[in-house]
Amino acid sequence: MRLDKFLKLSRIIKRRTLAKEIADQGRVTINGNQAKAASRVVIGDKLSIQFGQKIVTIEVLDIKENVKKSEAESMYRVIQEEKISE
Repeated sequence: MRLDKFLKLSRIIKRRTLAKEIADQGRVTINGNQAKAASRVVIGDKLSIQFGQKIVTIEVLDIKENVKKSEAESMYRVIQEEKISE
């Protein structure tokens, strides 16, 4: 599944266009490698996403094409959240 679609379906980022922008700005890595919006995400991947002054690292647990809002959190597990200083 594409990175931008996964971020939207898992509700980590609300809109796919925003997920694409964040990825294209270089604020997302997959297993330590810079990722673009079209990068493929598979189960077991570790994603690091920079949100302003915070970096969130998650592990992909499941990939579904259609997911209910209540089940979205079952697609990933938060490994680490860290604040970064300027």
